[in-house]
Amino acid sequence: MDSIEKLYKCYEILSEAGDKISEHESEYKEILQAVKGSSKEKRLASQFIGKFFKHFPNLADGAIDAQLDLCEDEDIQIRRQAIKDLPQLCKDTKEHTPKIGDTLAQLLILEDPTELQQVNMSLQAILKFDPKGALTGIFSQITSGDEATREKCFKFLATKLFALGPEVITKEVEDFIIEKIKNVLQDVTADEFHLCMNILSSTKLGSTITGHVELVNLAIEQAELGADIDAITIEDEIVERFIQCANHAMPYFSSQIKSTPFILFVCDKLLPLSTWNMIATAEQQDQVQLRLLKVFAEMCAFCGPIENASSRTEAIYTVLLEYMPLPKLDDDGINNTPSFQFSHAECLLYALHTIGKQNPDSLAFTNDPVKLKDFRSRLQFLARGTQGYIKKLQEAVKDKTGDELKTEENQLKLTALKTTSNISALIRDLFHSPPSFKTEIQLSWVTRKSSKFVNKRHAPITFSENAKAEALKRQKSNTDQRVYIPPSGKYSAKVSNYNGNRMRSKPNGGGGRNLNRRTFKKY
Repeated sequence: MDSIEKLYKCYEILSEAGDKISEHESEYKEILQAVKGSSKEKRLASQFIGKFFKHFPNLADGAIDAQLDLCEDEDIQIRRQAIKDLPQLCKDTKEHTPKIGDTLAQLLILEDPTELQQVNMSLQAILKFDPKGALTGIFSQITSGDEATREKCFKFLATKLFALGPEVITKEVEDFIIEKIKNVLQDVTADEFHLCMNILSSTKLGSTITGHVELVNLAIEQAELGADIDAITIEDEIVERFIQCANHAMPYFSSQIKSTPFILFVCDKLLPLSTWNMIATAEQQDQVQLRLLKVFAEMCAFCGPIENASSRTEAIYTVLLEYMPLPKLDDDGINNTPSFQFSHAECLLYALHTIGKQNPDSLAFTNDPVKLKDFRSRLQFLARGTQGYIKKLQEAVKDKTGDELKTEENQLKLTALKTTSNISALIRDLFHSPPSFKTEIQLSWVTRKSSKFVNKRHAPITFSENAKAEALKRQKSNTDQRVYIPPSGKYSAKVSNYNGNRMRSKPNGGGGRNLNRRTFKKY
């Protein structure tokens, strides 16, 4: 009797044994030994091990090791078969689900697309059998696996988990996921923080007011709003972390959930000129500062009552003056028109208008004749520049067809027109004595979709004699996104090798992968 025939004979005996199957341990051991045989023996063994696994609990550890041997085989066909059959080991014996989940989580870094597809299918299968057990195995790799595996586990949870539906992701399972993610958030990189927040937003936290409060509080904690900032040595990571955390909190601000902690952080720690002028390196400064101002402006709409409002509005006002120059005459007495940074001005005018509306007595320039005269002169000069640019933009898009307006150049012009129109409207209000706050605008880069903000990136809007050429040049530079420098501390303690898109070294995707077969007694 050859080995293949012998395997089929063992299978036949076990299939027909009925209630006496446990008496046929020797036949099951024969099947386990077949993992060291020929390719056909290995593929048969893979199918047979799982089919009879639950009947031989005393041989469970050996059976799991035998199946894992097949998952590490040099032949990809055998590996795919073994990965496909792994879920059978925990279909009726849930105590083994965490270990199988851990094993499959390790295999998420495989590079062959067909093999990886099978890993994903097997993980989804065990999640249907035993969601909490499978998640326990996946989170064990997030907690103690290498960086490549950790990243793949996060992405699996973010993209595949909730597609299984409420039949699998029940309230109990959701609570388990939330608890695990909150624990993981104590030590994550920037990319992992984004994935964690996306996962949490897919749970009940994303659909209730109390959940929104929790998500905002998590973003506040990650942003480290209470940290002290050294104005002289401020690091890019502080601003970058703030921007990213604020963006994750943004969808949840409302009349009930206020952005006040973020607003106070910007006013107190980032807008003072000693700090503001030190943000980012010279070649990146305008871009980083504009990203910060956009986030700040959006959040102002949801700011609650502010203590010491005068000092906070003064911080906004002081930086605003940096983008509202006074007219200057050259040696020939000719008025030189500077290049206005309209995008920056829009953000700061909106912030001053919005916060000032809540605290009109906090605007110090209204009670200081010298400041008021200076501010009005700057407003008038900016208004003239704005109106001149608006006329040119209106002429440029006039009579354009719908398709013509969709070109990149015309989209930039339309955005610039919205930016300058917003500035013009805000100037009219602030020029009143006392300032009026009747105008309501929608920021130029923000659209509303399903009651949530949707950001649209666009180039910074400026104006000079060569406005068109300069705007297009800035648009090009703005599309090249700044390479993110990973923060330090708990926000990035896991980072060891990072270059922008979190590139990590990966094991060879071929055969012979050594799985970590640690015991799972803690489960």
